[in-house]
Amino acid sequence: MIALPLLARMYVRAIDLPGIDPKHRPEFRTKLRLGVELLRWARAWLKYTGKPIGVVADGAYAKAPLLKPAIGLGMTVVSRLRKDAALHTVPAPAAGRRGRPRIYGEGRIVLAERAVQRRGWTRGVFELDGKPAVKRYRTFLATWRPAGGVIRVVLVDEPAGWVAFFCTDPDASAADILAAMADRFSLETTFRDCKEVVGAGQQQVRFVWANIGAWHICLWTFTLTEAWAWGRSGEELVDRSDSPWDDPDRRPSHADKRRAWRRELLAEEIHAALLPGITEAEIRALAERLLSLAV
Repeated sequence: MIALPLLARMYVRAIDLPGIDPKHRPEFRTKLRLGVELLRWARAWLKYTGKPIGVVADGAYAKAPLLKPAIGLGMTVVSRLRKDAALHTVPAPAAGRRGRPRIYGEGRIVLAERAVQRRGWTRGVFELDGKPAVKRYRTFLATWRPAGGVIRVVLVDEPAGWVAFFCTDPDASAADILAAMADRFSLETTFRDCKEVVGAGQQQVRFVWANIGAWHICLWTFTLTEAWAWGRSGEELVDRSDSPWDDPDRRPSHADKRRAWRRELLAEEIHAALLPGITEAEIRALAERLLSLAV
């Protein structure tokens, strides 16, 4: 799974806004509101594919201000569930009762109690991050007010303790939920590469909008590099003959792809210098450009 950054939003705390010049001061918006803006933008583009849209979010975004708009946009959300989440049972079908059916059951579900129960657990093999993994898990339906109704809950017994995940689609399987959470790790890898390899956040500019522009240039450079390398084999992108200690089957990293593209650009510049009829001044200018690219 590869994450491609396309659009970002800068979050500025309300306490920090007075320190920004009024001419450049943005409107205060919470992280959840900014997230909903990004979801609406993504749906405007992805709806033309005709495919379902899934949202895999950090547990900090598993709150009603984001979950309910996402569900209203027709998206399925998978995220981590707090261990003290106020869950309720699924209401039984009302037989012969007038009025609107109940959305939330009367019984309370305590995750910690279900996690210590010996019954109801299953062992399964899941394809996580391209590798088979054995997990001890249990899954059940519950109702949760931040999601506005029924959710699918999955408890996983990990060596460091149990963890809980949920999906707003009650028909989703445990394999779907665990695979989505495993794929989410690609976001963390992309954040690291954007900052350490591409240099996002290191630009020294004065104003808020200049920072936003510089940040997006770094994001788009990352995405363009991945697009350039998309159809190329690992042998084209990286040569590990100089590092015999490295794993020859390791997937090329973003840094490997970036270096391969830089080599191709340098080769194109050198081939241009070999064209007949080039003048000394053009050779000198080309040499300076090559040195700049190499640096």
